[in-house]
Amino acid sequence: MNRLEEVRRDLRGFVAEREWEQFHDPKNLAMAIASEAGELLAEYRWVSNAQADEYSRDQDHRGRLAAEAADVGIALLLFCDRIGLDLIDAITVKMALNRRNYPVEESRGRWERPKT
Repeated sequence: MNRLEEVRRDLRGFVAEREWEQFHDPKNLAMAIASEAGELLAEYRWVSNAQADEYSRDQDHRGRLAAEAADVGIALLLFCDRIGLDLIDAITVKMALNRRNYPVEESRGRWERPKT
């Protein structure tokens, strides 16, 4: 069993033990992803772009960043599990689309989407 499947199995057990399935409909899980992402974003409030990498490596902040990133990941995995979506397959398909939409020659060093 790979690590992702182990985590998914652990999450299912955690939720089942607490009888939280009733609260984990797709809408509520999508909202949880957004709210947890907001909490991760809040950790960077007032941190300049130039300082963001250094801030992220600082051990005083690392624990909170890890906890918030984990909350986002947990909510996303629970959402995907609930709707029967294979996250790795979805990422693979999306990356293929991104490669088509953002060819290297037209995208290197640019933030905007190339004109097609």
